[in-house]
Amino acid sequence: MDGHKNAIRTDFDLLSRLQALAFLSAAELRELANSLRFANYRKGEVIFPEEVLTAGVHILLTGAAKITCLNRCSSRVTLALLAPGPIPEFLSSPSSRWRFRCEAYRDCRVGYLDWDQFDAITKATSQAALRTFHENNLRQWYGWSLSFLGLDLHERLAFALRQLCSVFGVEESRGTLLRIAVSQKDLADLIGASRPRVTEHLAKLERERVLIRQGRQLIVRLDRIENLSISPWPERGASVAKAGTPKEDHRQRRHSISAAGIGELRLLAYH
Repeated sequence: MDGHKNAIRTDFDLLSRLQALAFLSAAELRELANSLRFANYRKGEVIFPEEVLTAGVHILLTGAAKITCLNRCSSRVTLALLAPGPIPEFLSSPSSRWRFRCEAYRDCRVGYLDWDQFDAITKATSQAALRTFHENNLRQWYGWSLSFLGLDLHERLAFALRQLCSVFGVEESRGTLLRIAVSQKDLADLIGASRPRVTEHLAKLERERVLIRQGRQLIVRLDRIENLSISPWPERGASVAKAGTPKEDHRQRRHSISAAGIGELRLLAYH
């Protein structure tokens, strides 16, 4: 029994550190920690396919995850890398050919509960706070998808590194250290390029002193990225507020634009 209580307390501590859940009171966070069903996943394991994501709220507490799908050649590619926080929702379609799914990029712990339970816990939360929660959810997809449109390969790689730094970066004396080792295959998937081309452009970024290699990890000079000839830089989160507004009905407070729909835009453009 003590072990169970300690596990709940630990999960509560992890939930309380998530900025996306900062709108919840301490009592609501405790109720959420008690209501979530938790599971641990090893690196490479499938956490859930797209149809499961439509059924409720999924929260990544520790580790890292990735969203993958099938491209037009039926090869599975990486669309986004996720740090701890709510996992973006899919609105699955029976006609979808992309077969989106969430996978463990590193060992991770995930909590799940259905939307009715989440609604009951957050029934006293203001509409403005919930709107921010769902906008942050959608912004993760915006950052990895629409923001790449109109950029060439070198620019997309630089922007992807900036996005990774915003999610996984830790500041140090030489720049921003990526806390996870991102493979060149995943980088290639993220920007819609081949692995050899990514290798070529990573070397170019090193020559431009934007990038420093430290074993398998990367250190990024964000100040130098901003000085590259990329004009204008896409603004992370731009137009998100216009993408959809949760309805006043408490049971219909989620965005009308699906993560899958945004992902399809990028698949059509780069895959």
